[in-house]
Amino acid sequence: MNSDLEITPAEWQVMRVVWSLRQTTSSRIIEILQQKVEWKPATIKTLLRRLVDKEALSATRQGRGFIYEPLVPEQQTMDQAADNLFNNICERHVGSTLEHVINNATLSKDDIASLQKLLASKVADSPDNVKCNCIPHMQMKC
Repeated sequence: MNSDLEITPAEWQVMRVVWSLRQTTSSRIIEILQQKVEWKPATIKTLLRRLVDKEALSATRQGRGFIYEPLVPEQQTMDQAADNLFNNICERHVGSTLEHVINNATLSKDDIASLQKLLASKVADSPDNVKCNCIPHMQMKC
């Protein structure tokens, strides 16, 4: 996967549809997205073209239209986006940011059990305090 892949919020909407359907036409993507957002078909086609240019989607001509398929795995792409976010915030704020995400996310009981198990396994190796990583070699309070 392209580790430099940057997907805009609008492109995420398109990718979510294509990931869900695995293989689909622009007509179907337009139909679905117009139920969610007020975008014109030309806007959605532009987003599709950009995603093909970024090598996130493949486009295979079929008659007058195209069949679109994802070229990047959904979970890996989401993980990369999360890593990019957390690599750009102060390490002292990671815990509170994760807390915010968890508070605002809908999680299944299995998700919660998995997170509890993961957190329990991390306790033994975790520091008492996380240092600021904003300015190297300086102890700053963020």
